[in-house]
Order: sequence, then structure tokens, then C-alpha cells
Amino acid sequence: MLPQEIIRRKRDGAELSEAEIGYMVSGLADGSLSEGQVAAFAMAVFFQGMSMEERVYLTRSMVGSGDTLSWSDLDLDGPVLDKHSTGGVGDKVSLIVAPIVAACGGYVPMISGRGLGHTGGTLDKLDSIPGYSTTPDADQFRTVVQKAGCAIIGQTAELAPADRRFYAIRDVTATVESVPLITASILSKKLAAGLQGLVMDVKVGTGAFASDYSTAQDLAKSIVAVANRAGMPTVAMITDMNQVLGHAVGNALEVIEAIEFLKCEKQDSRLLDLVTQLSAEMLTLGNIAGTPEDGVAMAHDALQSGAAAERFARMVAALGGPSDILTSVGSYFAKAPVVKPVLSKRAGMVVGVDARRIGLAVVELGGGRKRADDRIDSRVGFSGFCAIGDEVTQDSPVAFVHAETEGQADEAISAIGEAIRIGSKVTTGPIVYERLYDDQ
Repeated sequence: MLPQEIIRRKRDGAELSEAEIGYMVSGLADGSLSEGQVAAFAMAVFFQGMSMEERVYLTRSMVGSGDTLSWSDLDLDGPVLDKHSTGGVGDKVSLIVAPIVAACGGYVPMISGRGLGHTGGTLDKLDSIPGYSTTPDADQFRTVVQKAGCAIIGQTAELAPADRRFYAIRDVTATVESVPLITASILSKKLAAGLQGLVMDVKVGTGAFASDYSTAQDLAKSIVAVANRAGMPTVAMITDMNQVLGHAVGNALEVIEAIEFLKCEKQDSRLLDLVTQLSAEMLTLGNIAGTPEDGVAMAHDALQSGAAAERFARMVAALGGPSDILTSVGSYFAKAPVVKPVLSKRAGMVVGVDARRIGLAVVELGGGRKRADDRIDSRVGFSGFCAIGDEVTQDSPVAFVHAETEGQADEAISAIGEAIRIGSKVTTGPIVYERLYDDQ
């Protein structure tokens, strides 16, 4: 086969065979496809899409490009579950949900990704923790899951290696927003992890890849259909991403917020609502909770008792991070040299937030990537971010910028000022819009 002919066929709208897709995935994994060919293939899929059969072929081929984990030999006393998000701004949910579910009796081997476009990546957040290894070998990964109940890591060389390369190239070639490619990318990692159940958080709004509801529904349906056809029970939730999730954006700042949340010191109400509902769906899917309502109660108990925070600390220490992360959180994260407030230009109520613009502002500060090989400054970002519905006075802070230089801080202040709309009245909606199951 010739890769350029396969690219041409997809460019012209043809449906590719399982053999053709498998050939392209093999070329991704062994490096025989050039970066230009990978980018061209991604762009062809972006514009022409893929049938459900093609999505299944692509997902299975990516899983088959590496190893698949098995948990049966560990005699775990609970189900192996996971949650995944399509990405958002200020989305530190994984850092909270994984230890909650572990504290309730589940086992969470979470294989996460880095930032894509304007959205933050869980691995970039964890990299801000000194010593934390996001790339353990398979044996250590399994051991940490067994002992801590959860482990959040990145793709290893053994797990879905084709997707690892594809993921990085998509990030810098404007092909992130493709339902077939996102479906295959997410599910190849999850199937390789040997899961018994998955809850998918599909975000919609200004800060999500899916800015319109129909796209979010398409992705949710695609993931549920492909995952269940591959033998992995999966539920999708469509959730709001029309503003910052929580009050911090930026890698170290979000980890600090997550730790404070787990310790029940500071808990944003929207974030609490989302993490408990996601946890509840996971617990129900794994037959730990009888109903989602029971699961919500279990999640609250895990937070209030300190059991979830303890699981997070156990995971961090087992993966090389500090053993006293809960009690000495302030001493482990470097602080940005410049911290400046973003002052409201008028009095009123926060009625709108362009979350995408906020995410891009973090990238401009150095907290995200413009190129696949860019280094990230974990110190930069925003804290104390306002929420839709908050009352503000003129010249009161709506956020604080953490930057390397005064100039960068001033540019970010200008961007945030334009991203926040102040008005007189707004009605806020739910954070969870819809749940999709296999029979829908």
C-alpha cells in the first residue's frame, strides 16, 4: 500500500478499509509515516469524517499497536473503572475523581494526556509536583493502582504507541476538533488499560472543543457506541464548559486547588457538583453504588471523611512525589515572579465568560504549548477567577494573573478583561446537561 493513496482516498471522501486504516496506524507506530503524511491524514479525516466502522477499525488498530493491561492476576476486590474528559479550561476533575472512586472501593488506572490547543492537560498539571512520575513502567503502574486504588499516568511506550505520536501532531496541526480522531484517541488508551467501565465527560461551551451542543452529542454518541462495541461498558455525560471550572487555571495552581478541594478547605460549588456526579456514575457502572443518588452520597462521604485526600496522597508518594503533599502543599510549588489583579471595568454581575480566550491566554503566558516540543511553565496562570453570576464592583478583582514578566501579565490582564462580560442579570444552568447510555 502507498500512504499517499490512502490519504488521497480519504481526502476525496472514500470509506477506508480495516486493512488501509491498519496500515496507517502501523506507520504511525513504527515511524515509517513522515510527520507530513500523518498531518495530511489527520486533516483529511478532519474534513471528511469517518463512518462508525472506520472509527472502530481505527480504535482497534491503535490498541493493537501496543500492549493491553490485564488486572485479573492481582485479585482486586473491586472493579477497574475510569473517567475521561474531552478537555476544558480549569479542568482539574481527574485529580479529584480518581481518589474519590478509589476511596469508595474502585480501582482507577487513569491514562491521561497533555494539553491540546487551549485546553489544559492532566499530565502537565501532575508534572508540577516535584518527583511525580507520569511515565512508570507497566509493573509499577499496576502496583500503584493495587496499593493506592488509583494512579494517573501518561501513555507509556507500550500502551497505544500509535496514538501517542498522533496526539502530539494533531495538537500543532489544527486537527484537534475531529470527532472520529478524538474517539479513537481516547478509547485506544482506555481499552489498552483493561477497563471494566468508563464514564466519559464530554464538555460543551466556549472553553470546550465542542462549542455547540450537536457536536458534543455526536462525540458522546460516538464514544459510547465504539466503546460498547469493543466490549467496554461506557456512559457519557455532556457537561458545561462556558466558564472556568473552579477558580484556578494553570498547572501548579490547579493542583493546589485540587488538593484544597480534597481536604475540604475550599470547594467551588459547580466543581463539587460535577465531581460527585461523575464519581456517582462510575460507582454505579461498577456496581459499587446501587443508584447514582447513592453514588453521590458515597462521594460526599469520601471527601468529608478525608479518605479521598488520603488516596491522592498515597498515589503521589507511590509515584515519586512528596509523602507530605497534603500538609506541606505550599512548599512544593514554585511561584510566578509577577502576580497582578484583573480589575473589573464596571460594577454589575458576571454574565458571560469566553473560556477559550482564557485558555489561550494561559498558553501565551507559557502555561501551554504552541509547538509539540515547547516546555511548559507550571507556575503561570490565573487564580481567584470569578464565576458567572458573581456580583462585582468597579475596580474589584475578577481574577489574579500569575506571570513570568510584567509585560506578559499586562497582556493577560487585557485578554481576561475582554473575555469577561459584566451585565445586570443572568440565569445559570446546570453543569450536567445530559447522560447517554448504550441504548440511545
